[in-house]
This record gives sequence, structure tokens and C-alpha cells, in this order.
Amino acid sequence: MTVQFVPAKARFHTDIDWLDSWHSFSFGEHYDPANTHHGLLLVSNDDVVAPGRGFGMHGHRDMEIVTWVLDGALRHQDSIGTDDVITPGLAQRMSAGTGIRHSEMNANATERVHLVQMWVPPDRGGIAPDYEQRDVSDRLAQGGLFALASGGRERDAAITIHQRDATLWVGRLEPGTTAEIPDAPFVHVFVARGSGTAAPGGSEGDLPVSEGDALRLTAAGSARLTAGSEGAEILVWETHAEVA
Repeated sequence: MTVQFVPAKARFHTDIDWLDSWHSFSFGEHYDPANTHHGLLLVSNDDVVAPGRGFGMHGHRDMEIVTWVLDGALRHQDSIGTDDVITPGLAQRMSAGTGIRHSEMNANATERVHLVQMWVPPDRGGIAPDYEQRDVSDRLAQGGLFALASGGRERDAAITIHQRDATLWVGRLEPGTTAEIPDAPFVHVFVARGSGTAAPGGSEGDLPVSEGDALRLTAAGSARLTAGSEGAEILVWETHAEVA
């Protein structure tokens, strides 16, 4: 059993003229052999993209990529014919499979877009490239955690990923409300917005957490997170295997 608290400022940071990005794990030119993943979660990038700018056409393969927009609008175009705009409250998944090219651009010419993009590997090869998007505003408004993306463990998940051992839970918590964090071999809790207190491992401990902070739980049992006075929005990956 381990509980690791990762403060926001401990993340790798890319700061260029159009992109302010905080990386939870090794990414691009940032590399630490001791920080490459947690369970099956390989990438969790917290990105703010300048108006009208973004990531031009580039390729991926053999990766399940989930994008969650916090503020603004992100335009996604890809080589299988998708042309969509992702806004807050929309769940989006791209399966790179045998190979896909796509671009992700800020759809707004005057406002920034803030998003979190997360990658897990598929549980098998040879998958055809695919895209899925669904409005989850109604489930988000109910409070608490709900299964945004899952590979089969949560059959009522909003979207499906090709990874049977992973589920992404999302919650927008009102001030003072508590979310029960899943008990799994590997759990990654990311505070996307707001603040609160966490009691990892089912303890009565009181660990303050703020925007950008994360908890990495390994066989830690159940946990809880209570939103602070401004509320909180959290992204929780539950995984039952680890990257080899």
C-alpha cells in the first residue's frame, strides 16, 4: 500500500508562446525514468492553448486518448473524417489503433481553451482507428463521480475505451460534498479545478489538495475527497493492471 501526493508545481512544465502545459508524467523532452506512468495511465497533460493556436496535424497509433475540456472550445479534425468541436460537458475519446492523424486547435479566436488530455494503452493490437463523443452535461450536474470512459467494467460509462482494465471517473463536486474514490490496485486522482481535502486509504486523515495536485494510490483501499468552499472538479483513473 502506498499513497503518493504530487503537488501541482512538481509536474513537468512546457511554457511556450501558445501553450502552457503541465505534464503529470514523462512527456516529450521531459523524461524521468521513475515517473513514466501510474498503473495504465501514461499521459495526463493539463493544457492551456492560446486563441486560434494548437496542435497541427500529427500521428498516433496504439493509444486510447481521452480529452476533457474545462473551459473554451477545442476543434478536433482527423484522418478518418471527424470534424468536431469539444466543449465543457462533452466526453471525447479517440482510438488511434493501427494509425490515425489528427489536429487539435483552439476553436476560439479570442479566448483560451483549457483541457486535460489522458492516454492509456489499448488491451489489444490491430484496432481500427475510431472516434467517439457524447454530451454528459446531465450526469455532470448530478454531482458525485460517474464513469466517463471504461473498457467494460462500468457498463453505463458514457464512452468506451479499448482497455478492459481501466475506467475514468469524473465528478464536479459542490462545496462540502464528498466523493468516494474507487478501491483498485492503481488509482490516480487529479484535481482539475478547485480544492478540497482527501482521506486516502480510508483513513481519517485530512490532506489538503488544490488545483493541479494529484494523488497516486497503489493498493491503498478506499478513499474520499471532500470539496472545499469553492467546490472541485476531479478526474479519477481506476486501473487494474500496470504498463509492462
